[in-house]
Amino acid sequence: MHLVAKILPYAQVILSIVLILAILFQQSSAGVGGALGGGDGGSFHHTRRGFEKFLFILSIVSGILFALSAFLAIIIKANNY
Repeated sequence: MHLVAKILPYAQVILSIVLILAILFQQSSAGVGGALGGGDGGSFHHTRRGFEKFLFILSIVSGILFALSAFLAIIIKANNY
């Protein structure tokens, strides 16, 4: 458990960078009207393909892994006291 406590902060930094980059590289088709609740008259359903689908799945997986690593860090810290 001591080795995990040493590696965990580095893993969290790497996961956070991957998560940030995966979110920033995703394209958003919503303009100002979409952000404020309006619509642009486009289709309601959008199918992700290729690299866009990869980034979408990568952001979900890295977000889940980051949350799990945060919970693990809390558990390790609680057991040290």
